[in-house]
Amino acid sequence: MGWEGARAVEIEPSLYAADFARLGDEVTALLDAGARVFHFDVGDGHFVEPITIGPVVLRAIAPLVSERGGLVDCHLMVEDPRRHIPQIAGAGGHSVTFHVEVGAVEQTAALAREHGLGVGVAFNPDTPVATAAEAAHLADICLCMSIYPGYSGQAFLPQALGRVRELRGLLGEGARIQVDGGIGPENIGAVRSAGANLFVAGSSIFGAGDPAAAFRELERAAG
Repeated sequence: MGWEGARAVEIEPSLYAADFARLGDEVTALLDAGARVFHFDVGDGHFVEPITIGPVVLRAIAPLVSERGGLVDCHLMVEDPRRHIPQIAGAGGHSVTFHVEVGAVEQTAALAREHGLGVGVAFNPDTPVATAAEAAHLADICLCMSIYPGYSGQAFLPQALGRVRELRGLLGEGARIQVDGGIGPENIGAVRSAGANLFVAGSSIFGAGDPAAAFRELERAAG
């Protein structure tokens, strides 16, 4: 499954927030609940402060997702995404999303395509929306960060709604716009109304007592 097989609206459980002692079980439970796109954060300790999960963990969970027709979307919060792309592809990732702030967007997108990966471009809360929109023609998705990247559990930044609306206006109706950070049942409807159709959710899924039930609640709230 590539992005061409994704549904019109996808809730993407963010594995960074999962219980790693039960990761396989939680992924399976979410697949059973209907999840088909999983968000996989890679932080290098430079572009973002924390060093997060990487190819070893990806190799363990990608087959579970692939055999159910799903997709692992790897968010590269790194200074040089080109260094990581071959490893992500080799570990079974399906798509890489990298930040416009690190530059070399065209070369990075081309390298990802060479490795058979889908492509996303991401931008931080202080980056002009137009900067991301200019790069979006190279990608399958455009990720509008609604928090400052690096740590799970942050609150949604209210100004992100206007930024999503602006991005939708620039990209048009056919674009896939992803939002990452602070997404929960209380705001997902407003974020969708602003123009997003891909929703990354970490704490609101894995911080609940029943991640599968929390996933279904987000689906209902998104309409």
